[in-house]
Amino acid sequence: MVSTHPTLDSIDGGQAPVNTSDAGGESNLDFMLSIPIIYPQTTTLYQTDDLYYAEGGNGSTGGIFNTFLDAIDGSYCTYSAYGETGDDPGLDPTYPDPNGYQGQLMCGVYKPTNVISISYGEQEQDLPAYYQERQCNEFLKLGLQGTSIFVASGDTGVGGIPGDGTANGCLRNGTVFSPTQPNSCPWLTNVGATKVYPGRTVFEPESAVVDLAGHPYSSAFSSGGGFSNIFPIPSYQADAISTYFADYNPPYPYYYNGQYNGTDGLYNRNGRGIPDVAANGDNIAVYLEGNFTLEGGTSASSPIFAALVNRINEERIKAGKGSVGFINPVLYQHPEILNDIVNGTNPGCGTDGFSCAPGWDPVTGLGTPNYPKMLKLFLSLP
Repeated sequence: MVSTHPTLDSIDGGQAPVNTSDAGGESNLDFMLSIPIIYPQTTTLYQTDDLYYAEGGNGSTGGIFNTFLDAIDGSYCTYSAYGETGDDPGLDPTYPDPNGYQGQLMCGVYKPTNVISISYGEQEQDLPAYYQERQCNEFLKLGLQGTSIFVASGDTGVGGIPGDGTANGCLRNGTVFSPTQPNSCPWLTNVGATKVYPGRTVFEPESAVVDLAGHPYSSAFSSGGGFSNIFPIPSYQADAISTYFADYNPPYPYYYNGQYNGTDGLYNRNGRGIPDVAANGDNIAVYLEGNFTLEGGTSASSPIFAALVNRINEERIKAGKGSVGFINPVLYQHPEILNDIVNGTNPGCGTDGFSCAPGWDPVTGLGTPNYPKMLKLFLSLP
């Protein structure tokens, strides 16, 4: 029997696998959903940073993804943009680490896979704009080189995690919607979450996920979505967002250019929209820490969508073509290859959040994948 265990690319002292009792729910969920879809293709785990920094380090590190990007692109280690060169000494881990990994910072030691799925993130408010803008340029570079990057859009609707900044994770005294990071970078594909109605089948229309606390998870869960306070609307998304505002205008006051202080606005009217697409993310059966249980979240949706694109890459390569790379422009030009989701909301910040609508919306994006239609279109492209 061929092993399905992921290949480990350890970065700066990252360790895996671990004892069953210490299994991480995020990675576990990603692999259990993606491997059955892409098998017998293999998977790679990029395990980043030594235990000292993974557990919070000296308390000063709040950055994310930079040491990972260093390892798959050596030029990023010294790349200068937005007033910063290389990693941020106050936000990112520094190596050698006298408390852990004692080697040099790993730069360009691994090749990026054709598809990367990320189920981790923060809120835009957690990091300086310059940090996110420099990093976003690297995501663009990877996309142009043929790597498709998918990111879970978040599980707290239009807000952030409670206790993150304010009691309910929202901005300006807990009222303004809080965009997720790195999701707001326009060169990533954000994936929201849907669910199948009780008593229905997957062949019937789905809904955006809205689960109350305790049903079935300990915390409330709704599909992350909204508009960036840092990045403007990208050109490929402009028509979709314009149509959404014209036909299904949200019932909330808004502001422009990310400037919410001094206004009564709740969201940025000219920010990059989140998410781009969606996939099932509710009531997922998993085996974790030696037990069968249920998990869910956009952390399930992202690897599902990413795995289907990996299958498409496989067929394109068989046909003598390359990987699809950054796919958002194609998706927005051809929404017919996705199943439009028109029911559901993503509550947060004391509101019902945004509502699903025909076409793109800031809850489930353009919709869920229709693999036969996606495969046919992408095989027709150069």
